[in-house]
Amino acid sequence: MSNILLFEQPELAPRLPTVEGNVDYLTLRQQLERMDELLAQTGAEGDFVAASLQHWQGRAQQPLPKVTVRQRQKFQEHSRRALRCNLARTLFGESFRDFSARLADSPLLQWFCGLGRLDVIRVPAKSTLQRYATWLPEEQVRSLVGRVLQAGRAQAAKLDLAAPLDLDHYFLDTTCLKANIHFPVDWVLLGDATRTLMRAVKLIRDHGLKHRMEPPAEFVRRMNHLSMAMTHARRQAGGRQTRKKLLRAMKRQVKVVAAHARRHRQLLAEHQAETDLTPKQAAQVLGRIDGVLALLPAARQQAHERIIGERPVANADKLLSLYETDTHVIVRGKAGAEVEFGNTLLLGENAQGLIADWKLFRESAPADARLLQESVRRVEAALGVKPGGVVADRGFDSAANAAWLEAEDIHNGVCPRSARQLARRRRSRKFCRLARRRSQTEGRIGILKNQFLGRPLRAKGFAHRELALSWAVLTHDLWVLARLPRRSEEAALAEAA
Repeated sequence: MSNILLFEQPELAPRLPTVEGNVDYLTLRQQLERMDELLAQTGAEGDFVAASLQHWQGRAQQPLPKVTVRQRQKFQEHSRRALRCNLARTLFGESFRDFSARLADSPLLQWFCGLGRLDVIRVPAKSTLQRYATWLPEEQVRSLVGRVLQAGRAQAAKLDLAAPLDLDHYFLDTTCLKANIHFPVDWVLLGDATRTLMRAVKLIRDHGLKHRMEPPAEFVRRMNHLSMAMTHARRQAGGRQTRKKLLRAMKRQVKVVAAHARRHRQLLAEHQAETDLTPKQAAQVLGRIDGVLALLPAARQQAHERIIGERPVANADKLLSLYETDTHVIVRGKAGAEVEFGNTLLLGENAQGLIADWKLFRESAPADARLLQESVRRVEAALGVKPGGVVADRGFDSAANAAWLEAEDIHNGVCPRSARQLARRRRSRKFCRLARRRSQTEGRIGILKNQFLGRPLRAKGFAHRELALSWAVLTHDLWVLARLPRRSEEAALAEAA
C-alpha cells in the first residue's frame, strides 16, 4: 500500500471548548485524544485509507489513475471519516440514527471524526453512517487489528507505552454470539411470513400495481387471531387437538398469503417501470418476497412435524428464523441460558486484555479442542510472534493439543479434563496464577458483547455480523491501548518522587 499517494490537508476547525467540573467528560475526552494519537502512531489510519483506495479501484468503472486529484482527495476524506465514525459509534454502542444526532450535537465527537469546521458543519446522516459501516470487507478490518497490535509490541516507545504488549500467555474461550431473533417457536414462523409478505404486497399495491384480493391487513389480522388462540390452547383441556386444528388453519391461511405474494411479485417484476420505484428499490422488495417464499415450505413442514406429527426435529434440520438463516442451537448449560440461539464465537486475549484473535463460525462449530491450534497459528501469522503459553478451560484439553504445545515449545496452561491431572497441576503456583487470570476472560467476553457489539447486535446477516464483530474488536483494542500506562506519565511520577 506504500506506493499509493495519500493526500492530507487538515481543515481549519474551532478549538474544543474548555469544560470544568465534569470528570466523566474529561476522561472521555482524554480517551478520544489518546485514540486519535494511536491511529496516527500505529499507521492504522493510513493503512485504512490506502486499503479503501485499493478497494475503490477494484470496484470502479474506470482505472484509478484516471480519477482526478479532487476525487481522490474527496474519497480519502470520506475514508478517514468512515474509520473514525465507525470507531466512535461502536465505542458508544449507538444505532445509526442515534449516533447521527449525537454527532451533530457534540463538538468533541465532531473533532474526533474530523467534522469540525469554522463555517458549516456537515454531519453524516444515518444512511451515510450505514454505508461507512460496510466501507471495507471484514478481512481488511481484521488486518488493522494486527497492525495495531504489532505496533504495540514492537514500537512501544513510539506509542508512548510504559511497556510493550505482553504475549507471554494467550487466553482462549468460546461463547455464543446471539442473533437478534425472537424465541424460535415453529408456528410463530408462519406469522412472521404472513406479516413480511403482506407488508411487501401492501408496498407494491401502494405504488399502483394491484391484483384482486382482500386488504393485506385482513390477512395479518386473521393470523394474529390464530396466533393468540394457539398461545392459549396449551392451557385448555384437549389442548393438543386444538393446537393441531389451529395449525391446519394457519397452514391454509399461509397458502393463500403466499399465492397473493407470488402474483404481486410477478406484477412488480414485469411492470416496475410503471411505478416510481427505482430498480434497486424494486430488487429489494423482490428479494424480500423471494427469501420468505423460499423458506416457507420448510417452516410449514417443521411446524407440521412438531405439532401434528408430534415428532422431534433434529437441531441440524431446524429452521430458527426466516431472516437469520445462519443461526444455530447452541447448548451452553448455563444458569438462565441452557440453550442459546446464534453462532459460536472463539475469542483470544493477551494478559493486558487486548483481543488478539477471534472467529465467528457460520456453521456449527467443532469442539473447542479442535480450535486451539488454528487460533495459535492465526496469532503467530498476524503478529509475527508465537505466544509463550496458552491458557484455556478444560474444553480445550486433548492429548493432541498437549503434544502439539510441547512440540511447539509453548507452555500448556489448559485446564486438564482428568481430575487426577488437575489435582497434580494445582500444586504449581504458575498454573494456579494463570487459572485465576483465565477467569477474567469471561469478563472480557462480556465487555465485548455487551458494550461494543450491543444488546442486541443490530447487524443483519452473517457477513454483516462478522464485519461488525471485527469493528468491535478494533475499537475495543484501541480503547484498551488508550487506557494502558504511558511512559511519559511514569517518568513524570518518577521525577516527582
